[in-house]
Amino acid sequence: MDSLINRRILLIDDTPAIHEDFRKILTPQTDNAGLDDLEAQLFGAPTRSRQQPFELDSAYGGEEGLNKVTQALAQQRPYALAFVDMRMPQGWDGVQTIERLWQADPRLQVVVCTAYSDYSWEDLLERLQGHDRLLILKKPFDNIEVQQMASTLTSKWEMTARALLQMHHLEDLVARRTADLERAGTALQQEIDERKQLENQLVQSEKLASLGQLAAGVAHEINNPIGFVASNLGSLGGYLQQIGQMLSAYRQSEEAIAAPEVRKRLQSLRESIDLDFLQEDIPLLIKESREGIGRVEQIVKDLKNFSRVDSDQQWQLADLQQGIDSTLNIVANEIKYKADLVKDFHELPPIECLPSQLNQVVMNLVVNAAQAIGPERGTITLRNGVDGEHVWLEVSDTGCGIDAQHLQKIFDPFFTTKPVGKGTGLGLSLSYGIVKKHGGQISVRSQPGVGSTFRVELPIRQVPQAAAGEVD
Repeated sequence: MDSLINRRILLIDDTPAIHEDFRKILTPQTDNAGLDDLEAQLFGAPTRSRQQPFELDSAYGGEEGLNKVTQALAQQRPYALAFVDMRMPQGWDGVQTIERLWQADPRLQVVVCTAYSDYSWEDLLERLQGHDRLLILKKPFDNIEVQQMASTLTSKWEMTARALLQMHHLEDLVARRTADLERAGTALQQEIDERKQLENQLVQSEKLASLGQLAAGVAHEINNPIGFVASNLGSLGGYLQQIGQMLSAYRQSEEAIAAPEVRKRLQSLRESIDLDFLQEDIPLLIKESREGIGRVEQIVKDLKNFSRVDSDQQWQLADLQQGIDSTLNIVANEIKYKADLVKDFHELPPIECLPSQLNQVVMNLVVNAAQAIGPERGTITLRNGVDGEHVWLEVSDTGCGIDAQHLQKIFDPFFTTKPVGKGTGLGLSLSYGIVKKHGGQISVRSQPGVGSTFRVELPIRQVPQAAAGEVD
């Protein structure tokens, strides 16, 4: 049926007079529609809403009734309700008829018509398992009672049909939302992969002038996709919560569904897709995805803090510890596969500096420490502290160490102990220049085969001559 409104009723009774009585009750010939319209025109009364009339079919035995039900289903015009006589001497009795009707159409509502007690009501319900779709009408019956049963049970059929339609709609919605979640997860993973690749490129780059601009541009461009992915995940979480509430409501209302086959099919479907697991796992996936977005946002924040191009390279009071943490996040991929990172940090006062340039110094020292460690996993230790009017930072590694003959040249431009193509020899020389520009000192202690320690000392406040200098 194209419409969910169903007023089709089948009467199964072997007594012709009963059929005539039902037709008079449910399909009266008197039509008051014309009188109602005339009354509205003459007296200005509102036109009364008219309920769609019943469509009554007759069958004089159980077999004939089953044939009509089967034909109606084939024509997609099912009956909503069947009145079934309990005593029909020729052929099936009422119970046998109802059993076969429900085998053909589990959604059919049934009223048992009887004047005798061949079965107790409890036995009848137990045998037919029809607690929610079976009523009894005692003969002789009252006309109003017949009309009320017909109206109520056809309306119940319509509500059940709407519930099933909503259930199918909900299943489609869940499937679409799941597909959206999978696409969002794929896009998120792609963003993270691209982010890692970009970080590796940044860590390997020692071109200080271009690194700041690149980092800031990347941070700006990534903020937009991060924003809408995070927003979509939040909306998706809300939608899934609403869907979960709807699924719970439908589960609670399963017992109200007329057909046991439908209930069994819904239960089988729920078990086959492991709906309980999905309801538990999808929020966890969303939570993990949002945590991943948060980590990417933190990386973007660290990139901006690392580059500090928005500061226009002005001397300013800055938190050196924050710069160290941001830089460690940036170079985490360089370290995690080669060494364990140990932090021995103490609270530092704000220092007057060029933050992005000091971040470059920290990055160079940590990357060099990681590259100095051989094939065996090592340890990189960072310590800091305050000494009078200065703060200090030490970066130690358990790498190969530096020969004594090279220690005097370690900060010279283009000097490197790395193989050809592995280093430019500019990292430590540029770091040396930045530290000197800040009025600080950088030194190194090393023992071959044991490791190296680089120490940076910086004044907390700049003397006017250093602060007034041009940035190169």
